[in-house]
Amino acid sequence: MLFPKKAKHRKWQTGRKNPKKVGVASRGKTIAFGSFGLKSLTGARIKSNQIEAARRAAKRYLGKVGTVYIRIFPDRPFTSKPAEVKMGKGKGAPEGYCVPVKPGSMLFEVDGVDEKTAREALRKAGTKLPVKTKIVDREKITI
Repeated sequence: MLFPKKAKHRKWQTGRKNPKKVGVASRGKTIAFGSFGLKSLTGARIKSNQIEAARRAAKRYLGKVGTVYIRIFPDRPFTSKPAEVKMGKGKGAPEGYCVPVKPGSMLFEVDGVDEKTAREALRKAGTKLPVKTKIVDREKITI
């Protein structure tokens, strides 16, 4: 799974979680590396294991010929307290890393295969993620 080599702070403050008020992406919204891309339509926090599951699903369908590019990186730590623990006694231990995604962000890109194969691989990857997604190609980029 993806995680940063080092982090400036071990625990971050939680911040806002309402996915309806995150705005739209201003960076990373165009296709840069591949021919087809998976674009998010809603906002959420995607964990590193969800990114890895989506990458595996896409790569397994593509086989040896296609290339999958991951356009997001989980660098935000999230914490959680163990199950059945009383309230208080401080913040929980760091559990893993996630990435906050805004609507319009490009999540994955695929290159080296025909359109039908690329669309099916990206569709399978999109089912593993907690956001609504849309498959776009290099010519038609809209939110």
